[in-house]
Amino acid sequence: FLINSFNTFFFVTDCRFTCHYRCRALIQLDCSSKRSHFSDLSDISEDPIETDTNVDDQIEWGKQELSPSEIEQKVKEYNAQIDSNLFMALNKDGSYTGFIKVQFKLVRPVSVPPARKAAAAAGQDGRRTVGVKRRTSFYLPKDTAKHLHISSRTKAREVIEALLKKFTVVDNPRKFALFERIERHDQVYLRKLSDEERPLQLRLCAGPCEKALSLVLKENETGEVNWDAFTMPELQNFLRILQREEEEHVKQIVQRYARARDKMREALASSTPG
Repeated sequence: FLINSFNTFFFVTDCRFTCHYRCRALIQLDCSSKRSHFSDLSDISEDPIETDTNVDDQIEWGKQELSPSEIEQKVKEYNAQIDSNLFMALNKDGSYTGFIKVQFKLVRPVSVPPARKAAAAAGQDGRRTVGVKRRTSFYLPKDTAKHLHISSRTKAREVIEALLKKFTVVDNPRKFALFERIERHDQVYLRKLSDEERPLQLRLCAGPCEKALSLVLKENETGEVNWDAFTMPELQNFLRILQREEEEHVKQIVQRYARARDKMREALASSTPG
């Protein structure tokens, strides 16, 4: 069975029963005298601890309206807890500034402008390349992270645009979304931030602990992909990526069944009749 790159599945280590992660709480098994344990079958780039995701729960931090005195108190408490120089600072107009850390969790490549040398070499033949937009696509490293110094008035959409500008990414900012990630009771919750939410306010209310709240940049999954928004080179690149993923999945399945077949043959060869 093929594992969808955008979903998470679990299997029981005793009887190998498999289910979708959202169905886990609904399953009751009696396949062993011991307690059955679910194991994660996900092969995506997310951290192993992310065994559950809930994008529907509304976290109260984004709804808190703080008075000037509460903001001043929280800024003092925040600065007292950090062990670096990434302090928050109050401004005379009542706003405050500080640093946020954003982790990149992208499964698709991003596009950047070509190097100047490559662009110059392309035009050495004397012909003008009018209307041709050249770009280079590559995968960001798995644990890429970036600190940004922003204001309490900076919105989530502005943070995304600033991050793309830092990495000179030329993709449409609407292809990306900012998420808050919270670890609670051995579960991980993800919630997509709206364009108007202010990430620094979330950081201040949650405190500096990354488990209490961290910010993640992911693809903006809306349920349906607007393929018309991509260029021809991007679409061709996606097809190549899908083909490589399919070949890798098929290879893994063939190897798994080959190992199982070898073990069965070994068991048959070592067993005695009767």
